Amino acid sequence: MKRKPSRASLGRLSTEKPNPASKNLDLKSSLEIARIINAEDGKVARAVKSPLREIARAIDIIATALRRGGRLIYVGAGTSGRIAALDAAECPPTFNTDPRMVQFVIAGGTKALASAVEGNEDSRKLGEREISRKKPGKNDVVVGIAASGRTPFTIAAIQYARRHGAKTIAVTCNRGSQLAKAAHVAIVTDVGPEVIAGSSRMKAGTAQKMVLNILSTGAMTRLGYVYGNLMVNVHLKNEKLVERGITILQKATGVGRATAGKMLRAAGSVPAALVMFHAAVSRADAARALRAAKGNVRAGIAAARSL
Repeated sequence: MKRKPSRASLGRLSTEKPNPASKNLDLKSSLEIARIINAEDGKVARAVKSPLREIARAIDIIATALRRGGRLIYVGAGTSGRIAALDAAECPPTFNTDPRMVQFVIAGGTKALASAVEGNEDSRKLGEREISRKKPGKNDVVVGIAASGRTPFTIAAIQYARRHGAKTIAVTCNRGSQLAKAAHVAIVTDVGPEVIAGSSRMKAGTAQKMVLNILSTGAMTRLGYVYGNLMVNVHLKNEKLVERGITILQKATGVGRATAGKMLRAAGSVPAALVMFHAAVSRADAARALRAAKGNVRAGIAAARSL
């Protein structure tokens, strides 16, 4: 069994060190506390900018896997796992994807989404067991998220997935970590010490949320589930989303609201309406073109025009 890092080694992590900017925080006024936290949060975007090349490489890996019918599987514990679950849950309503396309594994299971189940993150055995249930393979991408980069549950899951042929990506806030070394691609956002030492739900959590936003949005955009900068694959499940679909059609075609509404009703979806409009084809032909283009709206329009 691998020896756990000592408290001294944990203290060497940048996310665990005391932050001079928040010294004597408990003696500050509410406005001073808000200003300190806000100033520290301002450093997060700069930290995310640093590994943009690695992030871009990860986007390409994920898009390629999804294009081949593979899955994006996030793995994390505590805050990292909850952020992963949030990004996975938001992909279907945003991009109208199959819920199986983007999944998550969190230490402690779904009950850990609402309450802390801290002990599970120390178990390599549980990490292997939980990811094994997903049966990761050569068409999948497994992304391990851990601010410290030393969470046994997440490291073991990444190592297991890599041994079974999956591409692996690490998202962490400390350089030279075990998690970074275990993955094919390491995305390191060095946010520095937290306002409250060790509270990685703060800057580290914000950085992780930003990175996952970029990864999933970037991959879905490369797949053609975004048209221009419009969320054309929006799920039309309630009145607000139907209105959003109408607005998107207006912006994408230049027609008025009433016409956009008729187009949406006739097509049944925003992508089909766009293909019907731009290629002057029937709903059936639009659907056929989109299937051939694997949901890529711009490619679907081109395919419909050649029918």
